[in-house]
Amino acid sequence: MISLASVSNTVSEVESDGLGEIDNLDRQLYQCFQSKFLVHPSLTRLIVSFQANKTRPIYRWYKYKEAFSASLIEYLLQRYKITKGKVLDPFAGSGTALFAASEAGIDADGIELLSIGQQIINAKKLLDSEFTPEDFDRIKNWSKLQVWKQCEQKQDLPELRITKGAYPELTINAIEQYLAACKRENHRVQAVLNFALLCILESLSYTRKDGQYLRWDYRSGRGQSKKPFNKGEILEFDNAIANKISEIIDDLLPSTQQIELFPIKNSQGQIHLYGGSCLEIMPRLANSVYDAIITSPPYCNRYDYTRTYALELALLGISEKELINLRQEMLSCTVENRPKDLLTINSDWKTALAIADSQNLLQAILKYLDNQKAKGALNNNGIPRMVRGYFYEMACVIQECFRVLKPGALLFMVNDNVRYAGASISVDMILSDFAEQLGFVIENILVLPSDKGNSSQQMGNHGRDPLRKCVYVWKKP
Repeated sequence: MISLASVSNTVSEVESDGLGEIDNLDRQLYQCFQSKFLVHPSLTRLIVSFQANKTRPIYRWYKYKEAFSASLIEYLLQRYKITKGKVLDPFAGSGTALFAASEAGIDADGIELLSIGQQIINAKKLLDSEFTPEDFDRIKNWSKLQVWKQCEQKQDLPELRITKGAYPELTINAIEQYLAACKRENHRVQAVLNFALLCILESLSYTRKDGQYLRWDYRSGRGQSKKPFNKGEILEFDNAIANKISEIIDDLLPSTQQIELFPIKNSQGQIHLYGGSCLEIMPRLANSVYDAIITSPPYCNRYDYTRTYALELALLGISEKELINLRQEMLSCTVENRPKDLLTINSDWKTALAIADSQNLLQAILKYLDNQKAKGALNNNGIPRMVRGYFYEMACVIQECFRVLKPGALLFMVNDNVRYAGASISVDMILSDFAEQLGFVIENILVLPSDKGNSSQQMGNHGRDPLRKCVYVWKKP
């Protein structure tokens, strides 16, 4: 009779076999890129994440947690002497790269699929260039007099299936009054008032963004886990919205003393936003037009922005069907992403896809994950499909980036390595290998000094093996 111990030993031998091949191939690839890795003391987690934006005027309005900081963009522009021309961010998010480049006098194009990112960027652009002194007076009144409280009408607060019950009843009534009162204002004031509301939705709700989904506070009555979650204070609407409008005004209209101290303002670069997926939009861009690309794609970490930003997407009128479509249009980074027909989008991508097909480390990882799936060892069977989709789509994005950059131009990409089923996936080296084969010169892979760990679940099963968080620097010759 076969003992349970011998069965479990066989299983771990098979698992370690696959992991052994991955480790060997990873070491071989590391030998190729070893001289390019540079642990960079200036690149702290504070500036490579949203954290440094929390205290910066304008950038602090909406807490877009997946963003990098304006300080990072300023550092890269200065360090690599990018002082003019036009930059591109194919994953624009809340527009940090666009606005930081514009402040430095550089034109910036961005591509963003989610309407929440588009809304943040458009509201900031409007405040920067179209808002009149009368418009500012009007929103000051809203903050001081709480204009919405005098409105007798209400406008229904849109909701999605996954946002039902997200707010206390009193808050829903106040939001619906506010939405109705907004309708009386001109389109510029309306846009800014709606933007201010977007900025505070999470703090008014029973929810908190938590990577792959929204976490629900126990007060919502939605039982989600054995351990009740308490998000802390849930803000009261009237004060929260008045404070947010005041914050926007204060950041844009500094005191007269400050105006006298800093009277000179550089001429700003123009910002242009393309709404949609970069896989659809980049093939339409002209060859060799950008002086730099600065971006941070979604990480290969199962984070589902259509779920974490559901409150905001609901307010912006996204329907259930549109939400499902958005999830599929996004770069494959969630377990629900189905394979995209990349050659139908652009037949030129056969080059990128062939490079991904022949990347030995990637293929060993995909084979290992498929085997783990066949054995029922994955906590979600969509993981192999997601990882495959992520790398093949990123290969196409990198091919497009090379095409649209001018000769001599640099690409900067912030990304994290990940781990699935005990396999550490060196996203930095696999993507840099793609980039090199597509024509880029790998200048550096800048590594954050403090390595990122991994999920508690992964650490419990596989121990702590730090994962690199990097900024890739590639050059088009």
